[in-house]
Parts: sequence; C-alpha cells; structure tokens
Amino acid sequence: MTSTGRFTLPSEENFAEKTKELAELWGADAIRNSDGTHLDESVLALGKKIYSAYFPTRAHNEWITLHMDETPQVYLLTGRVLAEADIVDVPLMDGFFEEQLKPNRDADPHKYWEVVDRTTNEVVDASLWTLDEDTDTVHVSGAELMHEYTVSFLAYIIWDPVEMYNHLTNGWGDKEHEIPFDIYHPATRKFVFDTFEQWLKDNPQVDVVRFTTFFYQFTLLFDQKQREKVVDWFGCACTVSPAALDDFEKEYGYRLRPEDFVDGGAYNSAWRVPRKAQRDWIDFLSGFVRANVKKLADMSHAAGKEAMMFLGDQWIGTEPYKDGFEDLGLDAVVGSIGDGTTTRMIADIPGVKYTEGRFLPYFFPDTFYEGNDPSIEGLDNWRKARRAILRSPISRMGYGGYLSLAAKFPKFVDTVTHIADEFRDIHDRTGGVAAEGELNVAILNSWGKMRSWMAFTVAHALPNKQTYSYYGILESLSGMRVNVRFISFDDVLEHGVADDIDVIINGGPVDTAFTGGDVWKNPKLTETLRAWVRGGGAFVGVGEPSSLARFQAGRFFQLADVLGVDEERYQTLSVDKYFPAVTPEHFITADVHVDPAAREAWEKAGYRIPLSGCGGGQGIKPLGGIDFGEPIANTFPVNEDVTLLRADGGQVQLAVNEYGKGRGVYISGLPYSAANARLLERALFWASHNEDKYTAYSSTNPECEVAVFPDAGQYCVINNTDRPQSTDVALPDGSVEHFDLDQSAIAWRNL
Repeated sequence: MTSTGRFTLPSEENFAEKTKELAELWGADAIRNSDGTHLDESVLALGKKIYSAYFPTRAHNEWITLHMDETPQVYLLTGRVLAEADIVDVPLMDGFFEEQLKPNRDADPHKYWEVVDRTTNEVVDASLWTLDEDTDTVHVSGAELMHEYTVSFLAYIIWDPVEMYNHLTNGWGDKEHEIPFDIYHPATRKFVFDTFEQWLKDNPQVDVVRFTTFFYQFTLLFDQKQREKVVDWFGCACTVSPAALDDFEKEYGYRLRPEDFVDGGAYNSAWRVPRKAQRDWIDFLSGFVRANVKKLADMSHAAGKEAMMFLGDQWIGTEPYKDGFEDLGLDAVVGSIGDGTTTRMIADIPGVKYTEGRFLPYFFPDTFYEGNDPSIEGLDNWRKARRAILRSPISRMGYGGYLSLAAKFPKFVDTVTHIADEFRDIHDRTGGVAAEGELNVAILNSWGKMRSWMAFTVAHALPNKQTYSYYGILESLSGMRVNVRFISFDDVLEHGVADDIDVIINGGPVDTAFTGGDVWKNPKLTETLRAWVRGGGAFVGVGEPSSLARFQAGRFFQLADVLGVDEERYQTLSVDKYFPAVTPEHFITADVHVDPAAREAWEKAGYRIPLSGCGGGQGIKPLGGIDFGEPIANTFPVNEDVTLLRADGGQVQLAVNEYGKGRGVYISGLPYSAANARLLERALFWASHNEDKYTAYSSTNPECEVAVFPDAGQYCVINNTDRPQSTDVALPDGSVEHFDLDQSAIAWRNL
C-alpha cells in the first residue's frame, strides 16, 4: 500500500492523466514545474500543493534586450601570449564561448581592465596598451622579449549558463536563448521586483515559490566547443560590475583589481587559501544579495505563499551556513541530492522550516533513453542519501525534469514507488529525529562553519582525480555514527578548541584552504592544538595536514610531532629515515580484509636493509587491503616510536602516534568506500580513547551500517549495496543479532 506525503512530483504540459496516476503511485502531495515547462489546469486542480520555479533574473528577454549593459559580468583571463617582438597582440575571446560571453566595451577598459606581464607579475601601464574593438584584440607595446602577457577583462554574460546547459542537453534547437540580468543596476532591480509583484497576483494557485535561485550564478564558463571551461560551485566570478566595484571601493576603502577575481587563472577556487580581498568581496556581495532576497521572501509571504530557495544555479551570495542566513525569512531550502555529503549539505541548514532533496536521476534524455536502466542510478542515489538521512533527516524528497520521460520506464516507476515509501517510513518511525551520534568530530579548515559539508568540492557532488582522496572524508562521515561540525583556523586562534570536541580532522593538499597554508606560520595555532592533543584530544591528519609550503623549522607538517609522520620535501635528504616494523593488526585495521596469501608473502618478505641517505624499512611486498587514493610521496615516521599500520613503497600511508594523553592518526588519503568509512570510524574511536564504545550497535560487515534512535525505541540496519549482504550486530548487553539483507534493504528492530 503506497503511503502519501513528503514527495514533490515534477509535471509538464499535456501530461495531466499520467501525472495524476504517478502522483497517486508515488504518494505525492506536491507538484512542481521544471525549467522550460508549465502545469496544465487539470494538474493544478488535483488538490496538491503547487510549487512553481521562479527565475528572478532570467526569462524576460523583452526587458534585458533593451538594457544589454545590465547583464551580469565576469572578469575573464585571456591565454598567455609570448612576446617575440616589442608589440604583443592578445586576443580576448580565444578559448571562450562567444554565445555565452561578450567583452564589455562600454565601461572604460583602462579603468576596469588589466594587462599583466606574467613573467614578472607586474601590471603593464595603461598607456602601453590599446583595445581594437573590431577584432577584440589588445595591442601591448613596449613588451619584454620572451615574457608572457595576459589581459584581464570584463565580459557580459549573455546566455544564462544553466538554461544554456539545459538547452544544449535537451537539444532545444532554435529556442530563444535566455539572457540573464543583474539587479545591481537600479532600473533592472525595479523591473525584477515589479515583475515579481505582478507574478504573485497572476499566480494565485501557487503555494510555494521555488526561487531557482536568486541573482548570481556560480562560476560556470564554457569554451568555444561548448565544453565547461571553468566551473566552481562556490565561485563569485560572475558577480561583478563597474558600479559594484566602485561601491566596494567606497565602503571598504580600497579598490579591487581584476587580478583579485581572475587570480592568475584560478578564479578564486574554493581550494585556494582565501585572501582578504576575496573574503571582503564575499561579505560585500552577500550583504547586497541578502537584503534583496529578504524582500522577495517578504513579498511571497504577503501574498500567502512560501519562499523556497534552490541551493544551486544562482545561489551565490546566499551561503546558507554564513551567519545571518536565518534572518532572510526563507521557509525552505531544496537542493540536488548527489550523495551523502550533498544530502547533509542540505539537511543540516539552520534557520528554515524544512529542507527538501531533489533526487537523481534528473528526468532528462541523457539518462532516460532506450536501452538504459535509470533504476540503477535511482537506487544508487537513494542508498548514498539514505545513510545520511538517518543521521540528519531532510523533510521532503522529489525529482526534477520531464515526467513524460520517466513514465516510459516501468521498472524505474516501481523503483521510485519503493524509495518514496521507504523515505516516508523512516520519518514515521523516527519522527524526523536524527540517529544518535557517539562522538563529536570537527573538520578544521579555512572556511569553517560557513561552508559546512562543502569542503573538497569543485562541482556539486563531482569529485575529480585530485579531490576524491579527501572528499571521501566527508562522504564517510555523512552516514557515520558521529556528530560533525566545521571549524575554522580563526575559530581555534580566537577561542581555542571547544570542550565538547572529541576529534579534529585536518586534511588536503599543501597550500590549500583545507590545510591552511600560511596560517601555520602563526605559532599560536600549533601551540593551541598541541596543548589540546597532549591534554587528551585527538587529531587526525589526511594527505598533507598542517603543511606549510616553505620549509620551516625543519618540518613540512607543522604538527608532525602529533601525527608521528612528516613528508620529505627534498631538504633533508642527507638525514636518514628509519622505519619501524609495520604492525599489521590494530584496532583501526581490524575490519580490513587482507588476502591470506598476500599476508603470508608480506611476512616472508621482511624488510630491506636501511639505505643510506634515503631511509630504510621499505617493505618488499605491500600488505595492501586499503585504498589510499592518490599517493602522497616520501612520507616517513619522525621517530621509531610511531606505530606504522601501512608503509608500502617506502612511504607511510597509515600511522598512529601517542602524544601525551592524546593521540594522532595519519592517513595518506581516504577515497570513499564502505571499507574506508569503517577504517575512518575506527580511527576516530581509537584516537579519542573511545574503543570501549565501539562494539555496541556495530556491524561486522562494513557494507551494512547501524543507526540507533533512542527516543523512538528502535534501531535499523541498512544494506548500502546492490547485492544481498549478511551481518551481525552487537547489542549493548553482549548479545548478537544476525541479519540477512536483500539488496538495498533496511531492517528495523526494537531496542
């Protein structure tokens, strides 16, 4: 029997009967339109709550085509051009998509643009370059031979990037391109609010205004082949205008350079250690955006409607974990569910009445095509989200795209029926209360609380080669029996470590926002953390934690003494490094499966004789059993008292260290897998001296996890795979219960 509620169904034109059928089958209590679709009157008459996607700054070409100097703008960085004569020609649009971007020739280029000698990093005097508007080329005179030159220039965004993506993905052909507009300009701002006021009057049937999103798109730039060129889900590059730059100067007392936006080609990636100009711009922009979001929310409420924000598209300026977000008056936040991490990103948002997840797959033809089985992705997405939902429940779920596509796949329809019923059952059993967490774990980085569950991300839920070894930390934690918070280096420097924190995790590559960069030059930071660990705290480092790019005081990891591990940066090659014997059996690695034949070969191989100059103790055969992701080369134990748990190939992958009353753990990388999540969980319990708490409600099979709900008097066991699994669960009284779980199954028991 299908249950009802907590489900938002997408619909479209000329699909009323099937919409009604699927609404009943999936238990939908709300219906929404998707980008490029509208709802039929007969759908509106079904008696469901009606969501309507609303785009404040697009889909009104009748306005913006008359005010093309009021589209959003972005600073672009040209390619580097080598000077082979004293005159250099730099083409502006080479490598950019001209249907998306157009140079701003209206504002004085010599005031708002910049030519830089990239060999010396010096700004070229404005008198030495000119713009040829006919060819969009900058001519630089007096160039130094064999130096490289770039131009940082303002460009209009003339095709909304998300509508462009949808347009190209769905093959919308000659459909008119939607041009975005920038409310920083008073005339356009008045148009936006006047238009919304009229829309509210014209749409009395709408219950929830689903703002998709507000004003400024995250950085999403395409090349001439219509491929993504620059994508940063946190990027503020597409938020500038001459007027805003001038106002910033008046308010902050200094002028931003184009370089403060293009950042040498990094475009202020969230991985970059944030600089003052970047932080100031985020604050300036957020103040402007939030004041106008509040006005839209108030208008919605005055019209008797809820105001919902989509965490995506034009979300820049609305950081939901930034202080003051709760003052905007939004009723809800909805976001795309890509995995457990993005589920927590949405579910943990404070200051709203409810949160909603848009599950995958999106009902688009790139997934719903003949011969494909979308139910595979649907169940995979649900399993990833479910383990996080048990730890931090979202209130509602739904899908997006074209319902007519999904309806052609009966197996997928059945799959969604099952997922929706299970989602509601979890809520009914738990009352929407999170499962109990046993440890308090803090992620330490430059951004802290402001970007909770957003660390190690470039594009939404799409880790890449260089990030997956760190993103796995968050994905593991998202469904783990711990309470997670995010703290910044500034928090530690100003307030120390909170008394209730059991474990601090710092991880990432050197000189990034996630390891901290030059913040480690401040001795107060190392003093504070050392004292905390020595007094009984626990510090887990992943990758190149506490690293400082410049060799300082003979150490690369500034907390190498806590971790027991450092990294050779070719400065101390003349100093031998001796590896103690690897300890194959430890509390942390107890659940790591190692093939017996591999174990036997490893034990027989022994260790090499120490090698002068480059250390020793390098295992001939790897013990294996753990995926550490991208390797961190040349790590070594700082002394022979460190306990090595894995040290394959002459470098340390996993080590533990006693430090006063506290403990340190080093892990070279942690891609997400069930085995790695179990490894991290055990590391957290061990590091915090909570091994005695570990057994109760633990699963013997890492592919199955347990969530306990004391107030509801129940616990559940979930199978996170598409295969049947068996596991034993240890209970607090010492008894054990056995579970045989079908693929993707969940089993409930009373406490």
